[in-house]
Amino acid sequence: VQLQASGGGLVQAGGSLRLSCVASGRIFSINDMGWYRQAPGKQRELVAGITSESTTNYADSVKGRFTISRDNAKKSVYLQMNNLKPEDTAVYYCNAKMVVAIFHSEVHYWGQGTLVTVSS
Repeated sequence: VQLQASGGGLVQAGGSLRLSCVASGRIFSINDMGWYRQAPGKQRELVAGITSESTTNYADSVKGRFTISRDNAKKSVYLQMNNLKPEDTAVYYCNAKMVVAIFHSEVHYWGQGTLVTVSS
């Protein structure tokens, strides 16, 4: 089971990017999904989360600018980032709580990270 993130890159302040993350492998169910980020010298922080019922939550710093969504049929989660700021520069990681088979426990999985760089 793995998560593959993509969509990072270099963008000017005020620009937009869309991150994607797809789960693959033997998966029974996918519960909560989310995006975290880690800037140089800082701890990893939650950016946005989405439940299996598509209830969302956001860090205060991104509310009104970022939108998280998911496509359960495609086992994917997305992060639309608008009006990007230099302080959004970080490595972004997708996360998913997944169950690989019936009667198995839920496990947290992490994607490999994708770099977002916002220039001023």
